[in-house]
Amino acid sequence: MTSIKEQIHAQISGALAGAAFPIDTPEKLIAAFPAGADTTCQVGDVKMTAGEAGKLLKATDFPFLSATQVADVIVERAGL
Repeated sequence: MTSIKEQIHAQISGALAGAAFPIDTPEKLIAAFPAGADTTCQVGDVKMTAGEAGKLLKATDFPFLSATQVADVIVERAGL
């Protein structure tokens, strides 16, 4: 069975699968999600929107070079 962290990571990576990297600003990252800030990842009771996830990021995190890199940072900072 995969962990919540792994499932959320996969959902974030999947949501950004079609994005053009590198992404160099928070605004461009949010715009890369299918439903923008309202894009939601959910596993059981754990639910996070792209807008909420974006608040976990810092200016120094950019540029992001891949969907995996974005997911790595978000799940780490979310403490999942």
